[in-house]
Amino acid sequence: MELTSEHNGPVLMIAVNGRIDGLNAQQFEEDVRNLIADEDKAVALDLSGLSYISSAGLRSILITAKNLKSANAKFALFALPNNIMEIVRVAGFDKIIDIKDGADEAISALS
Repeated sequence: MELTSEHNGPVLMIAVNGRIDGLNAQQFEEDVRNLIADEDKAVALDLSGLSYISSAGLRSILITAKNLKSANAKFALFALPNNIMEIVRVAGFDKIIDIKDGADEAISALS
């Protein structure tokens, strides 16, 4: 798993490449937390490069969402591959986390 980040206006964009599973979910959670500064009030995860996510990975994303909500920050996922979107839907995460099709839509929703 590899993370890269950049700011697009007020939105911190974090791209995830590889897998998030039981072996690295906690590291993913810590790495994302370290990328988010106190002044970041809008965060979008680009999952276009995500090839697999386990329940532990879903849990890490949920924890990230809850942490951002408690900090009064906005959060969204975008560019989910079809197989990842299906997992997210089955888990019901599409009901509790904002999911957008692409970067422009995520930036617009979070700005």
